[in-house]
Amino acid sequence: MLLPLGFGQRSIVTSQGRMAYYATEKMPWMNVPTSSSDNLPNLVFFHGFGGGSSAYEWSKVYPAFAADYRVLAPDLIGWGRSEHPARNYKVDDYITTLIEFLEKTCGSPTDVIASSLTGAIAIRAAIVRPDLFKSLILTTPSGLSDFGTDYSKSLFAQIVSTPILDRLLYSTGIATDGGIRNFLEQRQFADARRVYQEIVDAYLQSALEPNAEYAALSFVRGDLSFDLSLYITQLTTPTAIIWGEKSQFTSPDIGQRLANMNPEAIKVFQVLDNVGLTPHLEMPAVTIGLIRQYLKLLSDSSC
Repeated sequence: MLLPLGFGQRSIVTSQGRMAYYATEKMPWMNVPTSSSDNLPNLVFFHGFGGGSSAYEWSKVYPAFAADYRVLAPDLIGWGRSEHPARNYKVDDYITTLIEFLEKTCGSPTDVIASSLTGAIAIRAAIVRPDLFKSLILTTPSGLSDFGTDYSKSLFAQIVSTPILDRLLYSTGIATDGGIRNFLEQRQFADARRVYQEIVDAYLQSALEPNAEYAALSFVRGDLSFDLSLYITQLTTPTAIIWGEKSQFTSPDIGQRLANMNPEAIKVFQVLDNVGLTPHLEMPAVTIGLIRQYLKLLSDSSC
């Protein structure tokens, strides 16, 4: 995986498998040893799901915070350089993964940033273990089956649920240079001109890891989808939500409905014009600015 300057790979063992994560090893802009960052507050970035997903998704954003935070950016189990157990994955697997990662790497309540379905899972993890979370900043957090819709009943999910055909579709339609680029340009980004070869290469490298198809197919089958509206009212962690105006999977209207269900916890709901599912890849500078603003706002609101 392509890592930003100053970051290195580490790992922990969880009940789901060995989990790789990326953290500051030497901060070239400060010219000080890594040990000087030990007393900085934690800031964790969790990536979303989809063919080839990994911590690379946040790599244009998290280096901007390394001077002020102890930044951690993991590959979730089944993705990137983490272990890829050959099994079907469920929502509870990732709720457990997020909780165990925070328990093992962070010694105090932590500011957590997460995207898309993982953002929705982070909400559920924060409901189960609010003591681990200081704040949540989420981009397009949706359970993909919100307000009674059922993604798993969609035509594509049904096709991908067909044995043998599912592996064939993955190897020929997802885990290829053309398949990755087409998905990014047509489905993930609002503007195809923002997709460049480095992004395609990073997603393809992750998609070609041994057994990478298991987590990816669990996602596209809908095994990881759920109705976030059934849980969001239980959230107490101060939260800010950023939603891409042109997200093709869930519209900003869904996000606004979710935010309106819990205004006590959800302090901000921000729609970004002409942005798709991953504003942190399409407009990283704008996303960095918003995260900085929300970290302060949410910290003030929790006092």
